[in-house]
Amino acid sequence: MKPLSEIIGEVESRISAACAASGRTRGDVRIVAVTKTHGPETVAEAIEHGFTIIGENKVQEAEWKKPLCPSGAEWHLIGRLQRNKVRRALEIFTHFHAIDSIPVLEKIASVAEETGAAPSLMLEVNVSGERSKGGFAPQDVPAAVEKALSLRSITLEGFMTMAPFEPDPEKTRPVFAGLRELRDRMETGFGARFPELSMGMTNDYAVAVQEGATLVRLGTVLFGERPKARVQRSVDAGDAGESGEGGGAYDRVLD
Repeated sequence: MKPLSEIIGEVESRISAACAASGRTRGDVRIVAVTKTHGPETVAEAIEHGFTIIGENKVQEAEWKKPLCPSGAEWHLIGRLQRNKVRRALEIFTHFHAIDSIPVLEKIASVAEETGAAPSLMLEVNVSGERSKGGFAPQDVPAAVEKALSLRSITLEGFMTMAPFEPDPEKTRPVFAGLRELRDRMETGFGARFPELSMGMTNDYAVAVQEGATLVRLGTVLFGERPKARVQRSVDAGDAGESGEGGGAYDRVLD
C-alpha cells in the first residue's frame, strides 16, 4: 500500500477538482477519517497527518480505542445509535451523523441536559428508499426537524445519507442531489440553517462533493481494507436485544 501521505495527496486532488467543478472552495469540505476496526495506531497516524475528525461506527469499539489515542481530534459517531447506549456515547463523541428516530433524538436531548453535554446531530435520510438502509423517509424529515429544533440541549447541524453502491459513481448523483435539495427545503421551511451534509464514501466521494457534501466519510481509500474487528464488547441489556451496532441490517459500511 502507498504511504498515507501520498494517498492523502491523491484524495485532496480529487476533492479540489470536484470543488472547482461545482464552484466551491476546498475549505467547504472536511474529511471524516473512518477508523472502524483499525487500532489506535491508525488513529494516531491519521491525526499525525492532519486529520481533525475521527469517525467510528460503534460505541463499544470507540470506548476502548479512544483512551489509547492522541487527543486533538473530534470523534464522530457515523453509525446508528441505540437508545440504551446514548449515555455512553455522549462521553465519547461530540457529533452524531446517523440519528434515525425521534425517540433517539429525545433520549440524546434528555441525557445531554442532565450531563451538560452539547452534541451536534445530523438526521440520517434514506433518500434512495432501499429497504436495507436506515434513516428517515424523506416525507418524515419535517417532523423530525421540528422535534430537533424544539430540544434545547442539542444542535441540529444537517443531514446524512448513504447512496447505493454503484461501480459507476455517477449513478449515485441523484441521491446526493436529493439530500441537498431536501436540506434546502428544510432551511426555507423552518427559517434555520443546516450547514452540514454528510455524504460520500470511498467509492463516490467526488460526486458527493460536487453535489454539496461538507463531510465525506473516508476509510478504505485512506487506510486500506479493514482488519477483523477488535471490539472489546461489554455485554449489557441492549447488546443482545436490539439490532443495530452489533449486526443485522445496520452493520453497515459507512465509508
